[in-house]
Amino acid sequence: MQVAEIDNSGTAVPDTVIQIEGLRHQYGDRLALNGVSFGVKRAEIFGLLGPNGSGKTTMFRILSTLMLPGAGRALILGHDVSLDPSGVRRQIGVVFQSRSIDVKLSAEENLIHVGHLYGITGSVLKKRVAEMLERVSLTDRAKDRAESFSGGMQRRLELAKGLLHHPQVLLLDEPSTGLDPGARRDLWQYLQVLRDQEGVSIIVTTHLMEEAEKCDRLAILSHGNLVGLGTPAQLKSEIGGDVILLDARDPQKLSLAITSRFGVEAVVLDDGRIRIEREAGHRFITDVVEAFPGEIDGVGVSKPTLEDVFIRRTGHRFWNEDAQGLEQRANETTKKKH
Repeated sequence: MQVAEIDNSGTAVPDTVIQIEGLRHQYGDRLALNGVSFGVKRAEIFGLLGPNGSGKTTMFRILSTLMLPGAGRALILGHDVSLDPSGVRRQIGVVFQSRSIDVKLSAEENLIHVGHLYGITGSVLKKRVAEMLERVSLTDRAKDRAESFSGGMQRRLELAKGLLHHPQVLLLDEPSTGLDPGARRDLWQYLQVLRDQEGVSIIVTTHLMEEAEKCDRLAILSHGNLVGLGTPAQLKSEIGGDVILLDARDPQKLSLAITSRFGVEAVVLDDGRIRIEREAGHRFITDVVEAFPGEIDGVGVSKPTLEDVFIRRTGHRFWNEDAQGLEQRANETTKKKH
């Protein structure tokens, strides 16, 4: 499947801080990444969007030096994740989906512990800890145990840990997990400040469409393949007009009849609904219902979304029964190796 690259990011450009070249990885006979290539620019929020089993968590593990790729290479600020993992770790901050703070320690103690791991001590560490706590609005809770924090506050402390050593690249795995809408909004406002005021490049893995919309650019993954690359607006612009969904008693028969009658592509999705792209969709629905009385049980029309881009590129919906939990098995494999 050909991927429309918006800015030649498969080739290194001066502002590229992360370069992925033909990255492949396999678990047994299942491909997690199938020759994926893209670049991430300086001071950019870049999203890896895909359902479970798409390969985004495998990509995250490779970039954070938790596993080696089967083939291809990944460079972060010129450091190869396979050949120079120590150099990569000095350049990146990582916030995992699962909690990594010690809830029995205070916010300040959590950051001091991380600072020691990076070899930061004395007055430099004290200054960094104070700076990070202020940055994530936890100064007044510095001495409080993390177990007393809300989910949003714990997530902010995770961010402070990832940023303590002033990395140029921040990797976040499903950062909104467990956050209420207000905390999620605050998180994204803070990520935008990091990008705009400090020039940090940020990679976010997500399966949430509304979160992907906030990214500057996206790589859309499906079963290990890169199926979309560009800004959210650019990706959605490929959809022609409105998106129409029809519920029918015999979707296969009706889709063929609609294609024959109106000369449009009517695709039956894996959930049994018929999907059509058409300008002025609300008027077209009237024509279809009148042309096939009694054969349509329900109709819907909407503007294009990123899920529509995913459907157009893959032929199936974002969530489907074929997503077999490859990344969950990857978790189990990684745990066994450690």
